[in-house]
Amino acid sequence: MVDKYGTGQDPYSYEGTDILINKFDIRDATQLQEAERDFSEIAAMDIEFSEPPYDFSYWCSIHQLLFSDIYEWAGEARTIDISKGNTRFCAGRFIERESQKLLGRVAKDNFLNGLSKEELIPKLAEYYSELNVIHPFRDGNGRAQRILFEHIIVNTGHTISYELISKSDWVQANIDGYNGDYRALESIFNKCISD
Repeated sequence: MVDKYGTGQDPYSYEGTDILINKFDIRDATQLQEAERDFSEIAAMDIEFSEPPYDFSYWCSIHQLLFSDIYEWAGEARTIDISKGNTRFCAGRFIERESQKLLGRVAKDNFLNGLSKEELIPKLAEYYSELNVIHPFRDGNGRAQRILFEHIIVNTGHTISYELISKSDWVQANIDGYNGDYRALESIFNKCISD
């Protein structure tokens, strides 16, 4: 059986299903999605802002805090290759290297400090898109990455509120970014980030 990420039989899933193995042995996709959402929303409230460095370990720690109540593998890089629709994500064996490389560029950019909002937005869109292609975890990538970027943005002296954006606009902007067109993400960040 092929799961939603096109991996075939997935070692992270119960045999013959696309349901991720979880600490509650939930075998219904809708129930698992609800449990995952509920647990991660509660956990997200407890994640405190930290100053840089924002590296791969930091990203993993965010994921671990969000999903450790439900998944044993929370905070660990996936070991399989995944894709979604026409989007192929970073091969599992390159995740840590590529994450460190990209987050190293963010560090060399002084974690985007000292930029005007007009300078900040295009860099955020590019970095967000590039890191999104990595998709380092088996699931929960979007939530962990949004919090990582909240911290990067707060560290620059701005705030962000994703509530202003529809899910469909967000997904399409990320697909466009995957294809090298950052304009929709720039527009979203421009709306969501305070001056």
